[in-house]
Amino acid sequence: MTNNKRTVTCGQLDKSWAGKKVVLNGWVHRNRDHGGIHFLNLRDHYGMTQVVIDEDAREQLKKEAESLKIEFCVAVEGVVRQRPESMINKEMKTGSIEVKAEKITILNSCETLPFMIDEESEANENLRLKYRYLDLRSLGMQKRIKLRADLAFAVREFFDGRGFLEIETPTLIKSTPEGARDFLVPSRLHEGKFFALPQSPQLYKQILMVSGFDKYFQIARCYRDEDARGDRQLEFTQIDVEMSFVTADDIYEMTEAMYSHIFKKLMNIDLPSSFERITYHDAMNTYGSDKPDLRFGLQFHDFAPFVGKGEFSVFKDVLSDSSGAVKAMIVPGAAAAYSRKKISELEEEAKKYGAKGLAWMKVTADGFDGGISKFYQSISTEIIRGLGAKEGDLILLMGAQWKTACNSLGAIRSKLGRDLDLIDESKFKFCWIVDFPLFDYNDDEQCWEPAHHMFSMPQDRFIETMEKNPGEVLGDLYDLVLNGYELASGSIRVHHPELQQRIFNIVGFPKELAEERFGFLLDAFKYGAPPHGGIASGLDRLAMILAGKQSIREVIPFPKNNVGVSPMDESPAFVDEEQIKDLHLQVIKSKSPETQETK
Repeated sequence: MTNNKRTVTCGQLDKSWAGKKVVLNGWVHRNRDHGGIHFLNLRDHYGMTQVVIDEDAREQLKKEAESLKIEFCVAVEGVVRQRPESMINKEMKTGSIEVKAEKITILNSCETLPFMIDEESEANENLRLKYRYLDLRSLGMQKRIKLRADLAFAVREFFDGRGFLEIETPTLIKSTPEGARDFLVPSRLHEGKFFALPQSPQLYKQILMVSGFDKYFQIARCYRDEDARGDRQLEFTQIDVEMSFVTADDIYEMTEAMYSHIFKKLMNIDLPSSFERITYHDAMNTYGSDKPDLRFGLQFHDFAPFVGKGEFSVFKDVLSDSSGAVKAMIVPGAAAAYSRKKISELEEEAKKYGAKGLAWMKVTADGFDGGISKFYQSISTEIIRGLGAKEGDLILLMGAQWKTACNSLGAIRSKLGRDLDLIDESKFKFCWIVDFPLFDYNDDEQCWEPAHHMFSMPQDRFIETMEKNPGEVLGDLYDLVLNGYELASGSIRVHHPELQQRIFNIVGFPKELAEERFGFLLDAFKYGAPPHGGIASGLDRLAMILAGKQSIREVIPFPKNNVGVSPMDESPAFVDEEQIKDLHLQVIKSKSPETQETK
């Protein structure tokens, strides 16, 4: 076997190697017989090289070449030769040369493939995940996993240059409520007790600041027992950062510098020195989302000034409630293209977000036509001028509670951005969303909840009176948004135990319960905790955006599918009764054979 050890990779050769003997190891990507001359495309992690078995080659060598099937793992010994100018393949890195084979050794054969391995697989996702080891051989997956590795290196390079310490926090921790369900790990040694897998390193990175470590970062594994979707997994990775003695502006500057470093190093793109800042209220009011895609327009207008002058009673009823709003969106030049049927499709999208319907009008030379135009025809000139509409435009109107109106019209905006091809995929548009509410009211549970998490500082002007009206309190917290994705989230943290307890009280955590769940953090705050703040960026999501994909499963080596299962190793799986017994657990099977409950 030693004679078959490779001397070069399949992406290494060029015309400077001409005349030299080499040994290549790799997989047969293509095998072609052109009238007695065999051409093999041999592939490894580094690239692809064309191997030629000439017409005058030994008969045994020809037979060996003929026997090779796609994805056989082989060693090829041969001599590098330069291709004629007319036969240079400019699409291949090694396209100026080929290797004349003198010896072929089969290192391992390959069964019939479940799907073809090419630049990108066209197989369905579950099949790709079942045979992930084959899917990962594809050029696209190889590039994306390398991109992810390069991203992690760039992150470490940036923080090392700024004096941050990379510190690991524990993976087995106490279960603490952070918004999603915890993954629980039963303890064998301590009967009836459980560890939890961390949803984030939140409490521990704060304790690191109390411990005097001024600047911390970690590429941290996190776990949340929640439904999977395109940009979310049960297990994920975040770039976790915490700093002492800082304000939000310090976090903004550091984060902007990190992303500038990453984009320059990985994409050769120069980002602006600072990113646009938009308040939560303005983002919702203008784009219908707290993670707006700024690569296209379709901004909202306030239609309320025109409601009283028209005759549409539905909108008047909406505005009779102080929390009601009527929003308008102009879709330039779309009147002719959007029939009633297509507008109904937009309406169905809006209903997913709580809307009861979608009103519309088309702008004509004579005013309005279609939809609810008859109710506003008399003031059409005023509306057209006020909204800046033009002949041929489509006006979409949404009346509902403010948040419902914004979210529903925002969903339509996103759909139109895709359907009308308004998005420039080559652009990267960052923005900060700031001035979030610190608390959200849960109508179902009739209680206040933290909008982000319970450790975010209220803005100074709200601290003294925050119990009087929690809904008005704005937090010193922020999200970083890129191309319609929430890429990072963070806040300045509470560092006084008394203030932390006041927040706990508002969200229904009385002192006794807070001590039980978070006592170690509250105790730490009593010992000179410094002001501190931080941010966490989604590494998977960032890699997905850099790779131009819509799912983080395209940049994770071994992801779960959209129902939280790994088709390759068939996890989650049942375990032996003895293991269950060791953990002092009893499994009670439910009526459905697909689910079970553990006590």
